[in-house]
Amino acid sequence: MNTEPTTDTKDSGGPRSGFVALIGAPNAGKSTLVNQLVGAKVSIVTHKVQTTRAIVRGIATHDNAQIVFVDTPGIFKPRRRLDQAMVTTAWGGAKDADFVLVLIDAERGIKGDAEALLANLESVRQPKILVLNKIDRVSRETLLELTAEANKSASFDRTFMVSALTGSGCKDVLEYLAKALPVGPWYYPEDQISDLPMRQLAAEITREKLFLRLHQELPYSSHVETEKWEEKKDGSVRIEQVIYVERDSQKKIVLGHKGETIRAIGQSSRKEIGEILDQKVHLFLFVKVRENWGNDPERYREMGLQFPR
Repeated sequence: MNTEPTTDTKDSGGPRSGFVALIGAPNAGKSTLVNQLVGAKVSIVTHKVQTTRAIVRGIATHDNAQIVFVDTPGIFKPRRRLDQAMVTTAWGGAKDADFVLVLIDAERGIKGDAEALLANLESVRQPKILVLNKIDRVSRETLLELTAEANKSASFDRTFMVSALTGSGCKDVLEYLAKALPVGPWYYPEDQISDLPMRQLAAEITREKLFLRLHQELPYSSHVETEKWEEKKDGSVRIEQVIYVERDSQKKIVLGHKGETIRAIGQSSRKEIGEILDQKVHLFLFVKVRENWGNDPERYREMGLQFPR
């Protein structure tokens, strides 16, 4: 990681800091776990697979350690250029970290994308920690079987069993990492919880609301950009965002009958952005058709992804 440490650290006992990457199959619960460990929402969560596209860093403070969690896109067999960029980003995030948390959905077990992920862990030299998620949905016997099976495929330093949704077991993960990270100054100010720029986080929130509202109707290939951000004299902020889709038919779905769908998405997004900013937000959403945007290098740069050649 190329982030320079900040001098704003605590002294007692010597501060610790480091980067911890989360990798796993799509919908294993990485974003939910990052939000739970950080104690605040820094990564969007939907039931639509592969909603995390670029690397998102969430910053947690535990005891005298600053733990920078790196939420990566789900690792799966890529079929399109965007898929390839996301998988490359995920593996890159893992290889740059101090520790790697390998998240397995205990309910789904070790098959498909999860099985392929474990088979490819040999290329990751960092210490690896196995985290079984959704433990409240399976028996203890199943959890022990999964632990044994996963440890046959890869060498893990530790295994944790958690429920990212309820927080069960998450404190144990924090306590372990807080002691295991190297001694060194903190990378970020004490009150910072993410390194994602506010313009980008606002766009991600709108994208989340879009998927939550239209997950069965809207194709995976849609994108949101914050085009204007204006701080007003009365303390409020005016935000203009564009939702990009690939076809006219998709634009009609996002707008909805008499604009009711985009209005509902805007209301939900405006409320959450306002709560995060602690400001009144005036949010204006526009929908534009940009054919084949999944092959546009500029869109990849906007998302923080490297364009695959």
